[in-house]
Amino acid sequence: MTTIQNIAILGATGSIGASTLDVIARHPSRFRVAALTAHRQVDELAALCRRHRPDYVCVADAAHAPRLRERLAGAGVGCRVLAGEAGLVEVASLPQVDCVMAAIVGAAGLRATLAAARAGKKLLLANKEALVIAGPVFMETVRASGAMLLPIDSEHNAIFQCLPPFASGELAAKGIRKILLTGSGGPFRSRARADLHRVTPDEACAHPNWVMGRKISVDSATMMNKGLEIIEARWLFGASPEQIQVVVHPQSVVHSMVEYADGSVIAQLGHPDMRTPIAQALAYPERIEAGVSSLDLFRIGALSFEQPDFERFPALNLAYAALRSGGAAPATLNAANEVAVAAFLEGRLPFLRITAVIEETLAGLPPSPLVTLEDVLAADARARARANQIIARFNSHAA
Repeated sequence: MTTIQNIAILGATGSIGASTLDVIARHPSRFRVAALTAHRQVDELAALCRRHRPDYVCVADAAHAPRLRERLAGAGVGCRVLAGEAGLVEVASLPQVDCVMAAIVGAAGLRATLAAARAGKKLLLANKEALVIAGPVFMETVRASGAMLLPIDSEHNAIFQCLPPFASGELAAKGIRKILLTGSGGPFRSRARADLHRVTPDEACAHPNWVMGRKISVDSATMMNKGLEIIEARWLFGASPEQIQVVVHPQSVVHSMVEYADGSVIAQLGHPDMRTPIAQALAYPERIEAGVSSLDLFRIGALSFEQPDFERFPALNLAYAALRSGGAAPATLNAANEVAVAAFLEGRLPFLRITAVIEETLAGLPPSPLVTLEDVLAADARARARANQIIARFNSHAA
């Protein structure tokens, strides 16, 4: 008889949270929602609590906790309400929680995701930034605690499925030649760079294949999302920069591939639906139904692959350079990107200036060593301050 897993979802009101709850609802005999969190979406979070009846709920913006308590009391929902970053850390560490879905976007999810790793949880990692900015610290925490780390990004989940179960440590020693990290190319794959000066946030967020939040959609449009995934792959799979190759695949059917020393290439295919990797990780090492329809290869007909255009998408070069520099460089890259993307979405920065801000921030902050979480947070703060200065200077000149 299968033991019911108690699941905590960090970032329950986002797209990953919604997909996770959908898969869980399909298997009530296997999974139970034990805790839910959101940033400040009180109405949405209260509705989820009414439906799923978790034991704990946390709103990261503590100012909204009183309103959440009122909503839940009025609905007769008796879960315990936590607030702030301390509340997120408590949810991620709860003894009764077996599995944590880490789906808070950006560096904001780092402490809670690290807390889940430190507590030895089965950790479903959708928050790629935790590995990007704190790779060595994060992976050491996982090793020390014995946590089970399972990737949720569709590409890294695909790679995980294509690797042999013993593939840890040096890839070459396991007969693995390279990782082929696929990406759709986003909405501007075939658009000339000169035509991107007047791109609007709505245009950048209109991904051709995936339904995602606005920040990650912009990252896809600049291909910084793929750049962050390059760094994530380095830490998840022990790959060198030379062993990670980006492949543009517009159909988003092949989610990634692994090439072996004997010339074999193993690929994972499926619809562009996040419920597939979520179900794979929730049930691992078993397989369960995810609500995703069968892949009709006859209807697809053909699959195409292209080399990435590094001139059109300089974010890829910046990510490779940050990975090779090591230390705090990936944390600087991520922080500058988060600041620049936020400025673009708020109308304070043109689309093509996003990567320019990141490049200038990296150039102005030589990478320092990362040994502790405090090192990571200090590097993140320095990069954010520097990126904001660059954006302010640009706007003053533009005025």
